[in-house]
Amino acid sequence: ALGKGSDLEKAFATAALVYNNYADPESKLSKAETKSLLLSQFWHFIQGQENKPKYQEIISSLDEESENKINFEDFMILLVSLTLMSDLLQEIKNVKTTK
Repeated sequence: ALGKGSDLEKAFATAALVYNNYADPESKLSKAETKSLLLSQFWHFIQGQENKPKYQEIISSLDEESENKINFEDFMILLVSLTLMSDLLQEIKNVKTTK
């Protein structure tokens, strides 16, 4: 999928590879590992979101001490949620309207 896929397929395959690189042998991430991954690999999407209540809710849930781990499905839902919360779509609209 990385070599022959469409741009969208490549994006999701890359997300899966990044997740897999951080995941434990059971293909899960601890909440601390998830937060670390987001801060290192997803920073441009979450930058500036710190004051939004939903962002704070998501990040605080990752700070909770818990045995619960995050699987790939939950991780992808988290990425989509953070992306929707970000300024990405507005930035794309701004680029289209300035051309």
